Amino acid sequence: MVQYKIATIASHSALQILKGAKQEGFKTIAICLKGREKPYISYGVADRIITISDYSEIPKIEDELLKENAILVPHASLVAYLGSKAVENLRIPYYGNKKIIEWESNRKIERVWLTGAGLRMPKVFDRPEDIDRPVIIKFHGAAGGKGYFIAKSLRDFRRKMKNHKGEEDYVIQEYILGVHCYAHYFYSVVTGEIEILGFDKRYESNVDSLGRISARDQFALPKLDPSYVIVGNIPLVVRESLLPRFFEMGMKTVEESKKICPPGLFGPFCLETVITPETEIVTFEISARIVAGTNPYINGSPYTWLKYDEPMSTGRRIAREIKMAIKENMLKKILG
Repeated sequence: MVQYKIATIASHSALQILKGAKQEGFKTIAICLKGREKPYISYGVADRIITISDYSEIPKIEDELLKENAILVPHASLVAYLGSKAVENLRIPYYGNKKIIEWESNRKIERVWLTGAGLRMPKVFDRPEDIDRPVIIKFHGAAGGKGYFIAKSLRDFRRKMKNHKGEEDYVIQEYILGVHCYAHYFYSVVTGEIEILGFDKRYESNVDSLGRISARDQFALPKLDPSYVIVGNIPLVVRESLLPRFFEMGMKTVEESKKICPPGLFGPFCLETVITPETEIVTFEISARIVAGTNPYINGSPYTWLKYDEPMSTGRRIAREIKMAIKENMLKKILG
């Protein structure tokens, strides 16, 4: 019988992916940039570390990974650093549907997907001249919210865009006031069930720290524009009465994905939402893979304890799905 190993890029959520794989009995491989090995050695999550100088070298080590019978588990760093085309061309077994990458990474067609699923989304403005309310400007491919800014008018937009000369690939999105809530899902090909594994909210610099400064003192600071670079994640438990809606949203997203991009979305994904004071849930984005917001739950969340009665991170849930698929002779159905 083939002894498969779990491999991932040593970044983002690799610690829980590798830890979870070991909990499920797999040998593990961390693909690590030179000089960044220490965490993976210190926490003992990698049975083997393959060191590279640049992420562009990943295709060069494919034959080595194939000999190891490795299954590559993707996360945000894979697409961000390697590029969607290079990921699509990888020959190594890949957990997930590669076709979904385009739908996730292009905000225009992502919107077609999510609105088709019946999710409420913020209004998008085609031109800066149409701005008639607070908006947030998001740059495509921005790492962790870097460069995002809020504008309240055309004049405000033009003033702030001066700091982003040459940037033309962006979206102007209505800014929804409310609590940001990131819902962590898992859709199982083996069981056909949608699971909610947890929720988080993001801690962003410097927008969150601005709340600690009085309005009077903010006026005293020069050029104080908020930024939205994600620096950490905070665990969140939502009102129980909201759970049925979150389950419904997750399932509708999966069902719509099967229509637009067969065999559809499976495994971990995240709906990035805002809950308004009227408890309306507005979805502004989807991440079609494991998100860093699951990292606070390496030993499980309140929701995974309810379902599994044992430590169950999203990383371990991925490994368990792979193990179940091997046992049920369904591995081809979960590998891209």
